[in-house]
Amino acid sequence: MNQLIDFFLDPYQSYSTAQILLEVIAAILGILSVWFARKLNILVYPTGIISTGLYAYLLFGWQLYGDMIINVYYFIMSLVGWHIWTRKVDATHFTPITQMKSLDIKLSVIIFILAFMGIIIIYNFKPYINSGFNSAYLLSNYQYTITDYLDAFTTGTAFVAMWLMAKKKIQHWIFWIVTNIVAIPLYFVFKKHGVTGIQYIIFLIFAVLGLKEWKQSLNKQNQTA
Repeated sequence: MNQLIDFFLDPYQSYSTAQILLEVIAAILGILSVWFARKLNILVYPTGIISTGLYAYLLFGWQLYGDMIINVYYFIMSLVGWHIWTRKVDATHFTPITQMKSLDIKLSVIIFILAFMGIIIIYNFKPYINSGFNSAYLLSNYQYTITDYLDAFTTGTAFVAMWLMAKKKIQHWIFWIVTNIVAIPLYFVFKKHGVTGIQYIIFLIFAVLGLKEWKQSLNKQNQTA
């Protein structure tokens, strides 16, 4: 039992009380955001915007640049999604749930590749960034780790998921499921952030339920169309 407690507490020994409190708040708001997404509630976006803003700030301090960029992107796409979800397609209906089309698939592949390669390139400059942008580290031969590649992968799938979510495409839940499955061991085993790891377990459960509930809503839409 003590080992389990130590697992969650030890990584936070070097963090200030304010940092720990901000992570807890960000995690709670992130969970609420996914809950609202399941229910097709527009509150998914204001809660998500605050959560991702807090995470971007914290992750920069933790030197987890891939995750930081994900959250900056989440923040921007939340603003875009808020606009799309509240946009009326006629006098009485807002943007409906839809299936991915051929163009969506092609763009998803492009977004994934660009995001994955972008994070790999950023990590190549990690020594330069960590040194406070000291030019002596600019041409460092950075040695990639499994964490970096997993980070790049979850960045790619999360970028696609957030873009499809903003467009209200039902398949965005599949990309969240994949992202969460990889992110859980990434945070527990490699990054040692237990609070966020628990958050991703809850995200995974909500993503599975969200896919089921959105399918039901889509079927109702099609029946009444």
